Amino acid sequence: DHEGRAEDERRLEAQLAAVRRSGARGYVVPGNHDWENGGPDGWEAVKRQTRFVAARGALSVPPDGCPGPVSAQLGARLGLVFLDTQWWLHAGARPEGDGSGCAETNQAEVESALAMAVRDAGDRHAIVLGHHPLRSGGPHGAHFGWKEHLFPLREMNRSLWIPIPLLGSIRHVARMFGVSPQDVPSDAYQRMIQSIERGFAAAPPLVYAAGHDHDLQVIRGSGATHFEVVSGAGSAPNLTWAHAIPGSLFAAAEPGLARIDASAGGAVEL
Repeated sequence: DHEGRAEDERRLEAQLAAVRRSGARGYVVPGNHDWENGGPDGWEAVKRQTRFVAARGALSVPPDGCPGPVSAQLGARLGLVFLDTQWWLHAGARPEGDGSGCAETNQAEVESALAMAVRDAGDRHAIVLGHHPLRSGGPHGAHFGWKEHLFPLREMNRSLWIPIPLLGSIRHVARMFGVSPQDVPSDAYQRMIQSIERGFAAAPPLVYAAGHDHDLQVIRGSGATHFEVVSGAGSAPNLTWAHAIPGSLFAAAEPGLARIDASAGGAVEL
């Protein structure tokens, strides 16, 4: 009976229906909004979503707010490894410790299991998927140009060219200092990055794929990964900007998605 329930169901159902029509295998990777955007009911919210998605033929991975990793083989060439990155950032109740119902119950166990999952991909190229990127040239990466300082409302809607020069700059500078745990500069986000990269240290994946920022980016990895892909531009009205950062190979505030093809001969193309 929540006031937002009907709209949330509509959005999820539209995506799950597209998967069913395609005949593809569907996975839903939770992020901060699935956890009530970090609210106190977040863990219960993501558990409810796990049941909703399962009833419609897809898998929420990892399920029930567990951090993961959860592995899935995709043909003979690709191995998928899923993480729920909001588990690191969530300030409220989350599954951890004995009785959590999760295979991994603390950060050290997650890191060890992640290292094993990537290593055990064997001859398959490992692709790790989590909602939050490790680096980004978008707003969650705290990268802002003069347009963003002058027209800050464009983060909510690209057509809102309303100048708010001083207030826009104050907000962006605060984000650059890590005021929000959902932004890369924050202490919580940095701890998450370090934890995931420790899991990658022995055997980095081919790709770490994420969303969070509503744009398209391909970034050369900083040692922990070969490439990072940000593919969060599936909803055209909600696009955000994308600036080039060190390692950027592609950055665009355009609607679209990232597709990876793996050939029988072993070549991989993005």
